[in-house]
Amino acid sequence: MSHIESSWKFAEELVTESGPLAEARQHSLELGVEPVSPAVGAQLAVVAAASAAKNVIEIGTGLGVSGLWLLRGAPQATLTSIDREVDHQQAARDAYLSAGVPVNRFRLITGRASDVLPRMNENSYDIVFVDADPGSVIEYVEHGLRLARPGGLVLVAHALWHGSVANPAKRDATTTGFRTLLTEVSTSPAVISSLSTAGDGLLQLVKL
Repeated sequence: MSHIESSWKFAEELVTESGPLAEARQHSLELGVEPVSPAVGAQLAVVAAASAAKNVIEIGTGLGVSGLWLLRGAPQATLTSIDREVDHQQAARDAYLSAGVPVNRFRLITGRASDVLPRMNENSYDIVFVDADPGSVIEYVEHGLRLARPGGLVLVAHALWHGSVANPAKRDATTTGFRTLLTEVSTSPAVISSLSTAGDGLLQLVKL
């Protein structure tokens, strides 16, 4: 194992997850739904806390792992989460309640993100978190930048796509989409961008 891999492993294992978070993660893995890694979750919490987020929207509920991390960092925030899987959202709801999140702090919208997002108010969210259909990541980020307030953040999970983005031999549509996104935002005058290598990668954008 290289020193870089050792450092990544150390960073992941350093994070301690609460009982409800650990249960949500285990449930996700059992159902084959890949949650954000503990280190990425911790970054979400830090960003949410540092930005004093009040309104957060999540594209891709999963089984509640990322939502719990965001609410851990911003316990007074209201989380709106979109997913097309009703069963997943019910599991996320149970996870939120188990963690003591009041019902008025989260809103679950069942539907395809591409159908729901155009109806959401622009310039209204402190954080937009993207963790849904990877084939639509560019579309979701475009929506995210519309929904985020000036100075708000768009955060994109799995931005390194299982190590494929850094491998020039990988040219499948999903990898190419992430690679194109990363290249475009790195030179865009509309955002300040940073790519964290924690977990499977977390792209962080600040809307200017």
